[in-house]
Amino acid sequence: MEMEWMKKMGEITHHTIKTNGISMHVAEKGDGPVVLLLHGFPEFWFSWRHQITHLSNHGYRVLAPDLRGYGDSDSPPSPSSYTFFHIVGDLIGVLDHFNQQQVFVVGHDWGATAAWHLSLFRPDRVRGIVALAIPLFPRSPISPTQLFTKSFGDNLYISQFQELGRAERAFAKYDCLTVIKKFLLINVGDVLVAPPGVEIIDHLQIPSSLPPWITEDELQVYADKFQETGFTGALNYYRAMDLTWELEAPWQAAKIKVPSKLIIGDEDIGFESWTKEYVEGDVMKELIPDIEVVMIEGHHFIQQEKHQEIRVPASSPPSLLVLEIDVGEENVSKAIGVSTVVCFQME
Repeated sequence: MEMEWMKKMGEITHHTIKTNGISMHVAEKGDGPVVLLLHGFPEFWFSWRHQITHLSNHGYRVLAPDLRGYGDSDSPPSPSSYTFFHIVGDLIGVLDHFNQQQVFVVGHDWGATAAWHLSLFRPDRVRGIVALAIPLFPRSPISPTQLFTKSFGDNLYISQFQELGRAERAFAKYDCLTVIKKFLLINVGDVLVAPPGVEIIDHLQIPSSLPPWITEDELQVYADKFQETGFTGALNYYRAMDLTWELEAPWQAAKIKVPSKLIIGDEDIGFESWTKEYVEGDVMKELIPDIEVVMIEGHHFIQQEKHQEIRVPASSPPSLLVLEIDVGEENVSKAIGVSTVVCFQME
């Protein structure tokens, strides 16, 4: 199924490179300024299929890796190998392999978190960042798992994912296509908390019909890949959260200084109860002074659901990275509250 989709997308070059002690798969297409696309959970490079085609057709060179633990990249067995120091190390190796000193970075979900950390640790390698769905939160006085448990209890999906093997056993009760559907087709904005004694995968429901932004064949591409790899590598990102937090102490209150944009759906997971107040307030702007925030109608997997709106305008010259948010009949230059166009000038 993946091969059939690659034929539809045109010629994509697939590389396996050595970086930071692992082998990493990278999909590449196009010529011009480089855009690094970073996927989230539970995805792999394929989640950027729409943007890969669009960007490469508009004068950009796209690099879309499978992050460690995903797809055709190596999956180290220990959760301690999945801190964002490891992830950023992997990405620096990717940039070095392709001889790129600075790139534009677009990330979704865990990929957004990776993009924020790349910008935090190595701002010299980042021209600008567009984060989808996940803002950068300030470092908490307590560990992430303590914070989430305190806020949402032991049955939050993140809390359930902490125990090695627990989620894997729960997922194994279903075929991979069902697991993928339960996550990718989430259409509620509530925080993902299961009832007492219930695993989150059992609690999640599959809609009676597919939304118009994804097909059964596309879902099968994801299912086929996770059938090959399993879910442990992907789940290890959650299990490494506290270790990343411990190691990040020297960056307490450090600011992101590269031009930044956050695009988030108004029905994203936990948006109303957790994220909205933060992204509309002043704390994030203090942490990321050069940021613009765009809220659009949509759920979590925004780069797929709204792929016709998160795009590069045809008039954009290749010396700029412009991600346009289509607001229908409203003039984008007069959008209220936030800019609907993010533009990073090449030096």
